[in-house]
Amino acid sequence: MPIVVRLDVMLALRKIRSRELAEHVGITEANLSLLKSGKVKGVRFETLAAICDYLSCKPGDILDYEPD
Repeated sequence: MPIVVRLDVMLALRKIRSRELAEHVGITEANLSLLKSGKVKGVRFETLAAICDYLSCKPGDILDYEPD
């Protein structure tokens, strides 16, 4: 898939643990792990907005497009 999720990079840059982000956003750590690995088919804008709010970033900092 040409959409690449760089959430793990942003978490490392902000020195925030996945558990902390999952609790703030209101999703399980398992779902956050699936999102980080790119194994999800979609993400709600509400969830994306909550992630960006907590990490003080923009969606483009987390998601990238790399065509084949």
